[in-house]
Amino acid sequence: MSLATVVLATARDQVADFIEALVLVYFILIIAYILLSLLRTAGVRIPYNAATNAVETFLRDAVEPYLGLFRRFIPPLGPLDLSPIVAILVLNVVGSLVVRLVQG
Repeated sequence: MSLATVVLATARDQVADFIEALVLVYFILIIAYILLSLLRTAGVRIPYNAATNAVETFLRDAVEPYLGLFRRFIPPLGPLDLSPIVAILVLNVVGSLVVRLVQG
């Protein structure tokens, strides 16, 4: 095995690990957004301050465009919104496929 092959394999593994980490972080962002919306729906009032407002705005701006793709095709069933579940499943499946393709 040549040095170039080892370097290429290492680089591919690092890129795959990075993509896997991105998928995990986005998964955590979706879960945090869902929990925040459940709190708001339950009537829990989060006190206003600049930090919580920034977190809420960041979560909404980061997650809502992705969830919006699925909300176009999956109608809510009363108060139950299934689009985040489908979005998480698609994120995990596509993320694992991309990681495997990068790893080779």
